[in-house]
Amino acid sequence: MEIRFEHSKKEVSRMTTEELREAFLVENLMQADKLTTVYSHYDRTIVGGVKPVNAEVTLDNHPELRAEYFLERREIGIINVGGSGVVVADGVTYNVEKMSCVYLGKGTKDVSFKSVDPANSAVYYLLSNPAHANYPNRLMTKEEAAPVQLGDITTSNKRTIYKYIHLEGIRSCQLVMGLTVLETGSVWNSIPPHTHTRRTEVYFYFDLPENQRLFHFMGEPQATKSIVLQNHDAAISPPWSVHFGCGTSNYAFIWGMAGENQVYTDMDPLAVVDIK
Repeated sequence: MEIRFEHSKKEVSRMTTEELREAFLVENLMQADKLTTVYSHYDRTIVGGVKPVNAEVTLDNHPELRAEYFLERREIGIINVGGSGVVVADGVTYNVEKMSCVYLGKGTKDVSFKSVDPANSAVYYLLSNPAHANYPNRLMTKEEAAPVQLGDITTSNKRTIYKYIHLEGIRSCQLVMGLTVLETGSVWNSIPPHTHTRRTEVYFYFDLPENQRLFHFMGEPQATKSIVLQNHDAAISPPWSVHFGCGTSNYAFIWGMAGENQVYTDMDPLAVVDIK
């Protein structure tokens, strides 16, 4: 587990491209038969990835958590962006197809990840935050996530939003999680942009062709910076930072956040013309 600490607005404003990437970009999450995690001190969020190919992978504890097991005082959201998979939690089996979500609450002890077909392995993205209340474990498919279409092809942001973990969906202690799929010809996400100082948010990009890239914008609204990402990269967004992006082709991304509240619509909107 890699540990990352917070950075002030002033620090970020002076960062070089490489320093920005070291602080906010999460690369190489999906490694065969291995659990990979990054512990961010922004709202104590853990970003993780699991790609079981030839072996079952377990959600192992880490000494930094000072816990008996990973989810002793935490909850976790799991979304599969690959082939068919199986998640087993305390003896209960969840069959997880692509773009299905599994929520595991505080107190879940034994968790493992498998693929149905090693030739088309599951690819699990994980997001975990501290939890002080217990909510039931639950699986939700993308069809159950009440998809909503937004945007327009004329502004290159026609997209479908799937909400999984939120106040009207899978209940959690503080985690909110879902994903957005952009249609062919649409490349901009989260436009018009926004901030929400009450929550940290992480974007994980997937279904971006290998020969294409994503420009993820961050920083203060009048002093934006950008990081270039590839498929299966994630970007950590401090609560004070904007977070929006543009790809060289269409793509999809998982959004997840935690902090002061779980109200999906709680955001401070910004006009496009005010971004600098």
